[in-house]
Amino acid sequence: KLKAELVMAARPHFTDSDTADEAVRATCDDASTCKRFATSKGYWKDPYIQYFVRSVGERKAPEINRGYYARVQGVNQLLDAFIRKTQCDCQVINLGAGLDTTFWRLKDENLLPKKFFEVDFPAIVARKIHNIKTKPPLSKPIVETHSTDSLLLDSRSLDSDRYCIIAADLRDVANLESKLKKFQLNTELPTLFLSECVLVYMTPPQSFSLLHWAAKTFHTAMFINYEQVNMSDRFGQVMIENLQRRQCSLTGVEACQSLDSQKERFLSTGWENTDALDMMTVYSVLPQDDVSRIEALEFLDEKELLQQLLQHYNICWASKDKLNLGKSPWSFLFVIIVV
Repeated sequence: KLKAELVMAARPHFTDSDTADEAVRATCDDASTCKRFATSKGYWKDPYIQYFVRSVGERKAPEINRGYYARVQGVNQLLDAFIRKTQCDCQVINLGAGLDTTFWRLKDENLLPKKFFEVDFPAIVARKIHNIKTKPPLSKPIVETHSTDSLLLDSRSLDSDRYCIIAADLRDVANLESKLKKFQLNTELPTLFLSECVLVYMTPPQSFSLLHWAAKTFHTAMFINYEQVNMSDRFGQVMIENLQRRQCSLTGVEACQSLDSQKERFLSTGWENTDALDMMTVYSVLPQDDVSRIEALEFLDEKELLQQLLQHYNICWASKDKLNLGKSPWSFLFVIIVV
């Protein structure tokens, strides 16, 4: 049983009065409520998100739902392919995980890596741990994959054999590494890093440090990054202005100018191979029977708006492959989507 009591987290060196960080934390709720609504409409199945987001909330536009569908399916295809290729002998580190439910999905699908790490702001981690602690459908899978009677649990971290969630600031790489190693991070294991709309909120030197650390620390690794792209056109500028009105500054937007700038960020930080697709392309190569199914869920009047939206997000992935998991540079990972 989860016996520990939640305690008040000590105030980190960036405080809750920091308006910029507050705005970034609010994006966690935005993404979670959009996913909750899309799953309620049947775009994909997620039986666990209801335990993090109680209410379905107000209606979201069909183009938003399709955009989240493409995001979830595209990222999952790459993630699952990596785990299968390593035969689950790997670890996953979800950076800025928010209220993500991937751990529970992987457990249900018998695709659990050796260990699944999540990292986020202290306030989000405390909230997620509270939900896990008080919702048996969330806590039971963690307990079932744990070998002893007790778990390390407080408001800033939860550690079990297969799942670990840590409160840390991604802008402080030394502290992040220290915390991960405290909870048995294995730098010899093939490792997948996942970030979704996270690097764009870090300054270029901050994201450079994080990506460089990941590349130099793990000899066989992959990094999946989902975020904005093509941000220099008018549509991109409107996106930036809308976020700025919410006090949310895209301080890393210079890497989001094109697919080439996305790839260059990884090549310049020590990653060996990289590729990127905008989400319109991803949407077009997802299994078309399922795409036809979700397109029948809701009438979409603004097809041009969907296309514009998908052209301004991308999935970029980078790799180092000392163990030669892929015969060619990790091309196998996206084959699952395009065939």
